[in-house]
Amino acid sequence: MAKHTLQSGDLRVTISDEGAELIGIEDILTGRNYLWYGDSAYWGRRSPVLFPIVGSLKNKEFKYNGKTYPMSQHGFARDMEFTMTEHTEDAIWFALEANEETKKIYPFRFRLEIGYQLRGRELQVMWRVTNKDDKIMFFSIGGHPAFLCPIDGAEKQTDYYLLFDQTENLTYGKLSKNGLIESQGHILDTKGGCMQISAHLFDEDALVIEGGQAHAVSLAGPDRKPYLTVRFEAPLFGLWSPAQKHAPFVCIEPWYGRCDKESFAGMLADREYGNELRPGKEFQADYTIICS
Repeated sequence: MAKHTLQSGDLRVTISDEGAELIGIEDILTGRNYLWYGDSAYWGRRSPVLFPIVGSLKNKEFKYNGKTYPMSQHGFARDMEFTMTEHTEDAIWFALEANEETKKIYPFRFRLEIGYQLRGRELQVMWRVTNKDDKIMFFSIGGHPAFLCPIDGAEKQTDYYLLFDQTENLTYGKLSKNGLIESQGHILDTKGGCMQISAHLFDEDALVIEGGQAHAVSLAGPDRKPYLTVRFEAPLFGLWSPAQKHAPFVCIEPWYGRCDKESFAGMLADREYGNELRPGKEFQADYTIICS
């Protein structure tokens, strides 16, 4: 697969055609890498897009218009080759179109575009979804970027902190072994917005934080100064590192959609936090990665 780069005076970012996935964020002057490097011993991906679902479906399938369709966790876009459609000095765009194979598991004609714009030390990740069908399209979309933590190698992850743009405690949902929401309303004590990462924070998989409780999450070193921030307007987000593996990275994931609940028994249109798009209409969203 081809790889493409964007470069500012501060950062160099690399993107692959496969999944239009961000695969590198490097400080040009110091050589510091911010993005996880994709070691399959922990997790082989780096920053996949989640489309047309986020998370897992009940029984790994959805029902639409009288038919049942299989769908694996996080959808199929992350495993498909995109076409690079635009590459300027500071921005790049990729596109994926529905085809006969995608229609077998997702019965909509769509165009998914993923863009990256680099300005100084900020990288904006952009999504555009267009409904090219003659019926309402139902979908979810999300990011799954993984960032090195610890970043400099010498410290332990438990020396690091998560910072939030608010001081109230957060509530979160826990996942079952099936990757579905098993229970909600658990309290994440953020210690006034600066929470030390504990050794067991991710023992039960991802933390699913709903309802727009925060819109910026940072990773900070032992000095509690942020070295990376993810800023977003998404209605929910996930925090994840592989359960009980003590992997040297943390994912901060803005989502427009999430997995089903264990109790879910509805149709595709009934999925919580799902999005609907009328024929010919376009959905746009973005998030920003800020490297300090």
